[in-house]
Amino acid sequence: MRVHFISIGGSVMHQLAIALHKKGYLVTGTDDEIFEPAAGNLAAVGLLPSKIGWQPELITPDLDAVILGMHAKDDNPELLKAKELGLAIYSFPEYIYQESRQKKRIVVGGSHGKTTTTSMIMHALNELHRNFDYLVGARLAGFEQSVRVTDAPVIVCEGDEYPASAIERKPKFHFLYPHVAILTGIAWDHINVFPTFDFYLEQFVIFMNRIEPGGLLIYNSSDEVLSRLVKEHQRANIRYQPYAVPEHSIQDGVTRVTIQGVSGKLRVFGNHNLMNLQAAFYACAELGVTAADFIRVMEDFSGASKRLELLASNGDVHVYRDFAHAPSKVKATVEAVRQQYPDQKLFAVLELHTYSSLNVAFMQQYRGVFDQADTGVVFYSRHALELKRMPDLPAEKVKEGFAKEGLLVINDKAELEQWLESQDFSHSNILLMSSGNYDGIDILSFAKGITQ
Repeated sequence: MRVHFISIGGSVMHQLAIALHKKGYLVTGTDDEIFEPAAGNLAAVGLLPSKIGWQPELITPDLDAVILGMHAKDDNPELLKAKELGLAIYSFPEYIYQESRQKKRIVVGGSHGKTTTTSMIMHALNELHRNFDYLVGARLAGFEQSVRVTDAPVIVCEGDEYPASAIERKPKFHFLYPHVAILTGIAWDHINVFPTFDFYLEQFVIFMNRIEPGGLLIYNSSDEVLSRLVKEHQRANIRYQPYAVPEHSIQDGVTRVTIQGVSGKLRVFGNHNLMNLQAAFYACAELGVTAADFIRVMEDFSGASKRLELLASNGDVHVYRDFAHAPSKVKATVEAVRQQYPDQKLFAVLELHTYSSLNVAFMQQYRGVFDQADTGVVFYSRHALELKRMPDLPAEKVKEGFAKEGLLVINDKAELEQWLESQDFSHSNILLMSSGNYDGIDILSFAKGITQ
């Protein structure tokens, strides 16, 4: 097989390119910019393009597939050449499906918890020495890559609801056709992509309708919106498995969970993670995994990168980093830390970084997300607003939206650094939430500094 990647430098695209190279395919690719770690990863296997920029001359009639990344525009010269030659052009998820037609497909969708739930399934199967392929959106301990494509009989995929490519604007998870589907919950986000809530809901209905006949839908029954959607769109030819927070207890900052009468201690915590764990179990059970084996191997699951990731701790102070940015994710993460450490102070620091979170009209969606925090801080940089060509976001509108007494709003990096350095963090948990990087602040050094 000869495969060419347009926009090979993408975080997931380059991982698929490496996976296909390892499978024995002849892989080429181009991009107009490639950053680390993609550049180093591609160079290590001889796939780094010899020059930066688009190279239409590489698009030849003998290519079996052209895979188009999200970064490439619809007027890309290589894409135009591929169309002219009548070549098979795939978005990332379309190609994943082509490689997994003969596999049992497990797909995890939902507005939040996708990465963690997918990672839990992967961890369990890996520890139990099952042969499987995967696609996940984060770095996970025990896995060299975030994409694996071999001749394994099973594939576990994180199902993204965002557009597949520049020419295929349908959501990625519409192309994966699962045998086992998980929906973790529905909370409207990314209003630039989904301008109305009804339009957003429609994408999940389509996903449910694409579950293979005889398949299974595992869904979060504690999510009222999702439960109503499932009830309104019942199918006679698939099975349904509702789930909620499993039986558990918390003592001295340690969570103990019980599934089907089997108990074990966990390294992860919070109701949202407990629900993710329950969903992951039901998916693994479809592959013949018992509750006893599942609980045993999940006791050492430490979470996916940037998902309630413990950066540093000295026993008295814990610093966590989380990818949370959408309101539902922020609320769940704050509540998880409060529940785990009810007697310690909780500092919640959120960076607004996405298009939705920087939009004045979206601020009301954040009302109440900091209720469980003792101190709430919202940071956003003017630079981020400029890059997205968005108008100024007045601090008073942020305070009005969050409705958190004493909320501190900061939009200057130096001011945030000064605030962090001036606080008394003794007997506290510091929760740093962002899909960005706090305008370049070295969060890891900060975490280590206050816990030494």
